[in-house]
Amino acid sequence: MIKRLLIYLLVSFGATNLVAQTEAFKIFNSDGNEAKFESIVQIAGQHEVIFFGELHNNSIAHWLQLQMLKQLHENAKDVILAGEFFERDDQLNIEEWFAGKMTDKTFETESKLWNNYMTDYKPLMLYAKKNSIPFIGSNIPRKYASLVSRQGIAALDSLTEEAKKYIAPLPIEVDKSLPGYVAMKDMMHGSGMNTDFMVEAQAVKDATMAFSLFDHLGQGKNILHINGSYHSNNYEGILWYLKKHNPKTRIMTINTVEQENIHTLEEKTKGTADFIIVLPSDSPKSY
Repeated sequence: MIKRLLIYLLVSFGATNLVAQTEAFKIFNSDGNEAKFESIVQIAGQHEVIFFGELHNNSIAHWLQLQMLKQLHENAKDVILAGEFFERDDQLNIEEWFAGKMTDKTFETESKLWNNYMTDYKPLMLYAKKNSIPFIGSNIPRKYASLVSRQGIAALDSLTEEAKKYIAPLPIEVDKSLPGYVAMKDMMHGSGMNTDFMVEAQAVKDATMAFSLFDHLGQGKNILHINGSYHSNNYEGILWYLKKHNPKTRIMTINTVEQENIHTLEEKTKGTADFIIVLPSDSPKSY
């Protein structure tokens, strides 16, 4: 009897352990309480802007973004997709491709695609295109962010008026006392880079991504914005600029992290967003 009981316990433990190792993700609220994906989609539908903070190379996170887009569309029908992964000067290409005026191949040749576009972002774009969901490429052209990282934010003043159309209106306020920017400076300490310029480059990205959404606020639509988690964590970054423009905008944030153990949210991550998606450290990566 005891022998049979031991065998049963070993088999049960093995099965439980196998389930634990093969679970793809867990979701927690800001306090660390577990939540269901279907529930956060319902909550997202009650907010005007949803910032889905991602780990750029985590394939599971991108799949969850696609599922959220699908469910928001099915529930509300009136959705806008926006993303850091396209720059504002690619907007005309995007709109012409959506309108069927260029092929996939031509679009992908002429646009500035991230190296994991085909695997991680193209499914989002194809779903939006197929279902006539508008897309906003929200990011500042990288050449201008690079200029700021080398010469500081004042360098933007020397650009032409045509170039400035792709950037948030100047002058751009930068609050370098925000904890996220302070942490960024601390992380780069000793790197040899001008940390003030690097923070300013991050800020012009945040400001431009926020500015790209301004014209679409107040229309009763759900705006799903895809960005690196560091652009929206702790309700800073893009949110700081969006809230300055329209403090009453209803915003929901999602942070994505990787942990060895996905069943309990690590203390350091609590409070970083309204919901935190925890993925296994060994989950598939696109690069």
